[in-house]
Amino acid sequence: MRYYDYMAPAVNFMGPGCIEVLGERIRLLGVKKPLLVTDTFLNEMEDGPVMQAAASLKHAGIDYAVFTGVEPNPKVQNCLEGLKVYIEEGCDSIITVGGGSSHDCGKGIGIAATHEKPLTEYAGIETLTSPLPPIIAVNTTAGTASEVTRHCVLTNLDTHLKFVIVSWRNVPLVSINDPLLMLGVPKALTAATGMDALTHAVEAYVSVDANPVTDAAAIQAVKLAAGNLRQAVANGQNQKARENMAYASLLAGMAFNNANLGYVHAMAHQLGGQYDMPHGVANAILLPVVEEYNLNSAPERFADLAGFLGENTDGMSVMEAAQKAVDAMRNLAADVGIPKTLKEMGVLRQDFELMAENALLDGNAFSNPRKGTKEDIIGLFEKAYE
Repeated sequence: MRYYDYMAPAVNFMGPGCIEVLGERIRLLGVKKPLLVTDTFLNEMEDGPVMQAAASLKHAGIDYAVFTGVEPNPKVQNCLEGLKVYIEEGCDSIITVGGGSSHDCGKGIGIAATHEKPLTEYAGIETLTSPLPPIIAVNTTAGTASEVTRHCVLTNLDTHLKFVIVSWRNVPLVSINDPLLMLGVPKALTAATGMDALTHAVEAYVSVDANPVTDAAAIQAVKLAAGNLRQAVANGQNQKARENMAYASLLAGMAFNNANLGYVHAMAHQLGGQYDMPHGVANAILLPVVEEYNLNSAPERFADLAGFLGENTDGMSVMEAAQKAVDAMRNLAADVGIPKTLKEMGVLRQDFELMAENALLDGNAFSNPRKGTKEDIIGLFEKAYE
């Protein structure tokens, strides 16, 4: 026997135009001066997400400061630089505007503001001992779902390793998913973040920690991603596809926030730390390779996934249908322009052994449905390489 918990932001705003609630929601929280955490590109985008967030804050009479030092695969140093602004400006709350990098950096700033030890010492599950400042997450990509999760993923430049601080204290109080903020996202980023969302849903569905509540979210996320990602990449102004991908990302986030992930993410974190590889691209390359390895551990689940991915499995055996799911994942990645191999991304075989060792230590590895050895993981890196 076992029991489950379920974590999510207290309030989640979804749908076109919902960015307008930001200022009023900040006012209701009773905070005095939030730090808006974002990157330079979004900050300088004319009538972009930051400008719209600022307009909502100004309309509500909210004073705020801005930190624009977020980098892809955010580094510990980014968080410490943001903390300096947070303290100097007398801030008492955090608004993250962007994709996963902004949200993770904002969480890291919040942890650094309320905890004394170096951020690297909080790697692990439920290591945080103090409440974070209120965090409101405004999402601009359909992928990472960090706006609804307990995960703070950072890179330690000293070791070139990613580490994850997992805690219920990291879950933002409010998430805002406005698909209109996503219309200008470039094709490559749309593809990578969309495949990240699909990976979240697939790994959550086959995780050893899956349950009926997480299954409901994961199933719908897979259906939405399979039915809308190609369209969102082909035409970024397709509002319906963007909205459905926003829902796919949020639902997948709700699923993996509570069911956890697997070897795809455990291995992708090594590629992000070692090579600064875009997280969604790493996931997309690894997803069919790892899930083919996982097939024997949960064939019925993978056979179900084939149907959710839109495949016709009539007359097939369970294993034939399960294989169809892997083929569908590979085809979707190809259709949206994801590179096919790690070799194309400049990965070096000489790093496989160390990355495999660290992948097995990653918190996501423990919920993978098939238990592997270091040699197994090296083999998966090899297969993804070619």
